[in-house]
Amino acid sequence: MSLPLLTPAADWPQVLLARVADGPLADIATAEAAGAWQAWDKATTKLSPEVVLHTISESGLSGLGGAGFPTGAKWRDCVSQPDPVRYVVANGFEADPGAGADRTLMELDPHAVVEGTAIAAWVVGAERAIIAVSSAAPDAAARLRTAVAEAEERGHIGRSLDGPSLEIEVREVTGSFVVGEETVLLRALEGQRAQPDQRPPHPSRAGLHGKPTVVNTVKTLASGPWIVEHGAGAYASLGRPETPGTTLVQLGGMVTNAGVLEVPLGTTLREIVDGPGGGAAGKLKAILTGGPTGGFLPPDALDTPLTGVALREAGAVAGSGTLLALDADACLVDVAALMTRYLNDNACGKTIPCRIGTRRLAELGASYCSGHARPTDADLLTDLAADVREAAMCGLEADAGNPLLSVMRYFAPEFEAHAVRGECPAGVCQPISLAGAVSP
Repeated sequence: MSLPLLTPAADWPQVLLARVADGPLADIATAEAAGAWQAWDKATTKLSPEVVLHTISESGLSGLGGAGFPTGAKWRDCVSQPDPVRYVVANGFEADPGAGADRTLMELDPHAVVEGTAIAAWVVGAERAIIAVSSAAPDAAARLRTAVAEAEERGHIGRSLDGPSLEIEVREVTGSFVVGEETVLLRALEGQRAQPDQRPPHPSRAGLHGKPTVVNTVKTLASGPWIVEHGAGAYASLGRPETPGTTLVQLGGMVTNAGVLEVPLGTTLREIVDGPGGGAAGKLKAILTGGPTGGFLPPDALDTPLTGVALREAGAVAGSGTLLALDADACLVDVAALMTRYLNDNACGKTIPCRIGTRRLAELGASYCSGHARPTDADLLTDLAADVREAAMCGLEADAGNPLLSVMRYFAPEFEAHAVRGECPAGVCQPISLAGAVSP
């Protein structure tokens, strides 16, 4: 089920959720009355694929799944390939446990996702597209399938003699956290083992079944119709010049108001938490951004803007856009260790750094929580995380060290209490009191 929508600040533009402020769009008639499929008709009857591609490029739209790669460049690379068989894959897998912003979009406005997917396919010359949804989100898959069927009945998509022919399939995918990575998702769609591919070549040159494939998140593709309708300049004016546009954020944890909202890129974490979030429900200790591969930021870092570059510089990631507020009752060492163990449990093990490195990171996290950490473990953690990142083939592996490293960086007293004195200031790590009391 979709998550509740939070009321954005009055001056925050709405692109992705503009049509659903009053609730979900129940059918295609309601969606069309709200503006759905107007961009598709405009693109296919008044414009050309090259003009739309130029518009997307000039808008500054970048991938909204955390990597932030320019969307226009990805589409153009696919177009430039000589192979006439091409695909578009809309990534709605939403791998982070507990994340629901993409699911909310797909349930409330499925036609935005279907129309955006159709526009991308038309631009790159793909006659087949797949919207991939986690099997854990059956309501989203059902809404999308209905939207595809309605669009076909209206004649927007399907086999055509006088317009673009396009088949869109909604595919439910089962898998672990790593399936959210684009090359892993492609392998899963092929029925192969869910493991990442070495890049280059990138999917835009050799993707699904070895064919040129555009892979974008559902948020990214759903932004396309708005850009086609309003123009590149209108979208480029949103957010910040270096990171134009908007994205979806899921705010949860110890805040007054929890739910999903759309924010301009570059909005600070403080503006989100203190604005639509209504402020922290208690004394704020940390904000976790980006899910299991994210990082913990202290209250004095809340002026960090919500951009992939800024968050990574701060030791966190944008990821799926989840923001989790934690109060003084939380032990950040314990939460970081839990996240690291989750990443190890979900690692595919294709490379040695993934198979062994994430396991050793998880073991180090457990040693801090049990009071068995050694004085040299901090250096070992830093070096190991760097080695794993350098050899990584996917984001899970590359960012596996983020949780523990961010705690060590921003919450040194709490980290050192566990590491040096065998104490848990929050009183969460139960075995640690016994471990700390045992004479060496």
